[in-house]
Amino acid sequence: MSGFDVLTRGDVLDSALQARDYLVSCGVPGALAAKDPELWGRRAVDHSRLGWLDLPFASRGLLNQVDGLVAEARYSGLDHIVLIGVGAESYAAQAIMEAHAAGGAAAGRPGAPDRPAGELTVLDGSDTAALAFAMERLDRTLVVLASKAGVSLEGDAYRRIFVGAFRELGMSDREIASRFLVITDHGSPLHDFARQNGYRIGLTDPYLPGHFGALSAYGLVPAVLAGADANTLLEDAASLVPSLSKEEDNPGLLLGAVLGGCAQQGPGGIARDKVVLREPGGPGALSAWVSQLLAVGTGRRGRGVVAFEPSGCRGSFPDVHGVALNPPSAAHDDSDTAVLAPVGAQFLLWEYATAVAGWLLGVNPFETGATAVAEAEDDAATLLRAAGGGPLTPERPAYTESGIEVYTDFPWPAHADLRTVLGGLVGSVPADGYLAVMTYLSGDFSGRYLAPSLARASGRPVAYGPGPAYPHATAPVHKEGPGNGAFLIITGDPVPGDALAAHPVPGRPYSLAQLRLARALGELRALRARRLPVIRLHLRDPVEGAGLLTEAVRDVASMVSAGRGQ
Repeated sequence: MSGFDVLTRGDVLDSALQARDYLVSCGVPGALAAKDPELWGRRAVDHSRLGWLDLPFASRGLLNQVDGLVAEARYSGLDHIVLIGVGAESYAAQAIMEAHAAGGAAAGRPGAPDRPAGELTVLDGSDTAALAFAMERLDRTLVVLASKAGVSLEGDAYRRIFVGAFRELGMSDREIASRFLVITDHGSPLHDFARQNGYRIGLTDPYLPGHFGALSAYGLVPAVLAGADANTLLEDAASLVPSLSKEEDNPGLLLGAVLGGCAQQGPGGIARDKVVLREPGGPGALSAWVSQLLAVGTGRRGRGVVAFEPSGCRGSFPDVHGVALNPPSAAHDDSDTAVLAPVGAQFLLWEYATAVAGWLLGVNPFETGATAVAEAEDDAATLLRAAGGGPLTPERPAYTESGIEVYTDFPWPAHADLRTVLGGLVGSVPADGYLAVMTYLSGDFSGRYLAPSLARASGRPVAYGPGPAYPHATAPVHKEGPGNGAFLIITGDPVPGDALAAHPVPGRPYSLAQLRLARALGELRALRARRLPVIRLHLRDPVEGAGLLTEAVRDVASMVSAGRGQ
């Protein structure tokens, strides 16, 4: 692939062209290119919040500094980069590495320039398997702690675990400090914390919205340290910039018109505010990054675009449209829209489109959604402090079936079973809504295994992801967006033999397993506070329970389908 393009067709094209004509008539392309903050109202957006438009050029100076750090790390034998971050802080770096690992194929090139070899492991609180993988490589590990604000609960826990592990290797405090690099905003609580501990620090623009920072230090530094080629990445993004000021042949404007135009009122008068993202090799980090960008950039004031993976959207939904990311052949892909660009240009293209879609929806796309994210984490911290190492909650399950504890506010008949509860949940999904599955579990079990059957049972699309990463990344659209979601939270005891999950976090009165459960309970409370339909299932035996739950969901789908005569 060379260059970039956005191709759309059918009734989505009709809707997008109407929206694009309106955008042009209002002068949006020129105003956005000029970084005019008054596009979103006087004093609604500061000029500095639009600095992401300059990153394809401004970040080039960063690379010289990072190249020196790469050389130093390799000289010291450090080629395993552990990135501690959630959401935007990790997805962009992962997407860059996926493109790099494909030998440049994902970036539209037959090969990538040689870079010092390395590997990237991301720790986002979702599973201890990645932590176990990292602990086996301590002798060659450099830890990157990335956050725009303070240290998250997971960041604190992981940092303490690595400090303890490095100390067990006989390293001094100074040597331990040399194994950490902190990427954060100037003047943030994490900035102060890093200085106190003597860590290396990479500072970023505090006015840059985190979800628009893929081409900033948050996305670039971990990936470059792990061996990716950021020069090519920035060149690809820079080549897109001239077209973004145009009224015609502006792929960012067209994509924004697709997203915002369909979400306002799509074909047939139905708001198509849901999008299924497809990648050639299956859902990857680029899809996850786009999902969080749309969730944070559009999810507020009762509006927002919710993104789904293909397995949760099997079937025909009138309010869903498909977008393919770099399909092998746009002509033979059944998505409504194809976005063709190397990964660096994909970042800038989607950021521009999200800004445009936000303008069409009447929301400020640069708000961070910090309140929606922080409340669940703050509640989790409160639960952990109150527990003091004991049980996190006195709440008792409504009942237990085959080792699966059911927690719900729904009124159930006296002889209800698990299938009745699941049937009630799928029945609570609004006609224009969706179901989201959040899994807080050790091991490989994922909402992906439940999504097809739940979509079949509910007749609605199903989103899913591991906690706390997925709810953290997409919280604004679920909690401040359309308000038409129903939620299934799945927690569980640690998998037998998962010593890391059960091991206490150094200096804290809780384990990683308790922290993960606290995060789930915090999310549960936040959803309940908004009176959204939600149940929690706790698997006493995650392995056996996952099988029983999968079977129960399939039974519910079969019963509902039979009732519909399908």
